[in-house]
Amino acid sequence: MKTVLITGSAGLIGSESVRFFCVKGFKVLGIDNDMRKYFFGQEASTQWMQKELQSSYKTFENYNVDIRDFAAVSQIFRKNKSAIVLVVHTAAQPSHDWAAREPFTDFSVNATGTLNLLEATRQFCPDAAFIFTSTNKVYGDTPNRLPFQELVTRWEINQTHPYYKNGIDETMSLDQSKHSIFGASKVAADVMVQEYGRYFGMKTGIFRGGCLTGPSHSGTELHGFLAYLMKCAVIKKEYRIYGYKGKQVRDNIHSFDLVNAFWHFYQSPRNGEAYNIGGSRFSNCSMLEAIKKCEEISGNKMKTTYIETNRIGDHIWWISDVSKFKLHYPDWSLTKTIGDILFEIFSINKNRWIKETNNT
Repeated sequence: MKTVLITGSAGLIGSESVRFFCVKGFKVLGIDNDMRKYFFGQEASTQWMQKELQSSYKTFENYNVDIRDFAAVSQIFRKNKSAIVLVVHTAAQPSHDWAAREPFTDFSVNATGTLNLLEATRQFCPDAAFIFTSTNKVYGDTPNRLPFQELVTRWEINQTHPYYKNGIDETMSLDQSKHSIFGASKVAADVMVQEYGRYFGMKTGIFRGGCLTGPSHSGTELHGFLAYLMKCAVIKKEYRIYGYKGKQVRDNIHSFDLVNAFWHFYQSPRNGEAYNIGGSRFSNCSMLEAIKKCEEISGNKMKTTYIETNRIGDHIWWISDVSKFKLHYPDWSLTKTIGDILFEIFSINKNRWIKETNNT
């Protein structure tokens, strides 16, 4: 039976991948040890999702393994070997702020963990496609040097700039910028995945995401923009805005649209190819615009606090140019707008959030 190995299998993109490939008829091996709980506390735990997946899909197996443990990772690969036709690596430490607290942990998870998975793939199933969820933070704060104009609810790039129409493409330099500790560890992993593709001829794809989102996100203040924002709206919790007058712009891609992109890559993989992937001009918003939509959907007026200092390495404006991926895979397209995403997050999670709040 064709097998897919997915790291971070109870997280946002990991769980979406589990569902997607189980429905496609694959056996799915998950690796997830709920490190998100260690990073961000109980509210960010993914254990609820792991239980849901295990009860829903008979072809899903989860291993409580740390990707930093090469021996344990290798054992899973050795057991399944060439049956593994695809590796989807989503496990990560995903926060700017948290990374600075424990740089060794951040780097070992993001960089060393990725190297462990690449090498296990090379040793036991070298013909498998390898997909890595990188980040737009590999570009550091270079996007903040673009020419911006301030509008009523958002920052926007000057209309005469080449990036205005489609967003930022893959030609932007990764050098001479402040990345944050998190961004630097993801650069290391990103480049290593490229290198295994180019040096060893492996089928590796790098997906540099903007904001990844969806109803399965265990959102918390340090990670999970739209999910955490909607949660604050529903349970009437204060939301803190960090810098840029709340007008910073993010493109947001629904987890299904991203995993569907993985599917297209898997069917016709390339060697060491990097893609900017996100909601592009199709699905983007500023923080102020997102707050307004959350209020409209939830029916609650949000309580917000503004903090003048922005997060280190945070982008003023990011919209992904997905033209390169669409050129390589023309049958793929985005399907979920900001409004679609926020309504789905609200409708699926509202009762669970209220119940959790009442029980604490």
